[in-house]
Amino acid sequence: MKIGIVGLGLIGGSLGLDLRSLGHQVLGVSRQERTCKIAVARGATDEAATDLALLADTDLIFICTPIAHMRSTVSQLIPHISLETILTDVGSVKASIVQEIAPLWRNFVGGHPMAGTTESGIEAAQHGLFAGNPYVLTPTETTPSDAIALLESILRPLQVRLHRCQPEAHDRAVAWISHLPVMVSASLIAACLSEADPDVIKLAQALASSGFRDTSRVGGGNPELGLMMARYNRAEVLRSLLVYREQLDRIIHEIDHENWTTLEETFQQNQAARPKFMK
Repeated sequence: MKIGIVGLGLIGGSLGLDLRSLGHQVLGVSRQERTCKIAVARGATDEAATDLALLADTDLIFICTPIAHMRSTVSQLIPHISLETILTDVGSVKASIVQEIAPLWRNFVGGHPMAGTTESGIEAAQHGLFAGNPYVLTPTETTPSDAIALLESILRPLQVRLHRCQPEAHDRAVAWISHLPVMVSASLIAACLSEADPDVIKLAQALASSGFRDTSRVGGGNPELGLMMARYNRAEVLRSLLVYREQLDRIIHEIDHENWTTLEETFQQNQAARPKFMK
């Protein structure tokens, strides 16, 4: 199948590597000529260019641009592609994207691969990035079933765990397990930096190990992604942050009042609950 990818960063480049390894012809578009050359050299695309006209004869196109540019990208694509071409995106927010793009293109299927690293750009692209991870599709009642079926047939060989849900349900769920962790992780780093004693900061940096590495990873990643989460999933991110703040206040209260038994019960409940999120 001839597949197009607009946006050759970590996600777009990794999709290209995997799709080409499965025998698909992959054509890529990036705003930068340098990125196009690297994508071809690395084997992420068969061809790459800065002109969307390259994708005129593709069967399926992945929109892998930042969320802020997705609608304009689709508008610019429309004059070049067939009405039968299927469009999908990889944005981490779905309701706003689906609301904007679905009216423009009948064969649009919202998508979100739940995979990534703290690195960005075509240089960070890697084989097998999506294997074993969830890949969420958010079709609506007007999404053609044959478009969904074709997209799923392309994604299954990537060994992803496919899920379907409504765009609004997606945004509420990922606020808890993806967007809130980014905000909390970023706050952790900022809190550490607020230490007034420079010697203590240096010691903390020297002693930081797996605990800090794990909890700070997503907060120390691509700043643009964190901003897009907050901006385009604002209501759900705020709701999750407010609930999280309530939980912090509870822990502060228990420590302040030396309610060690209650605090231990909280930690025990959390220990029991965590495996359900690690399937």
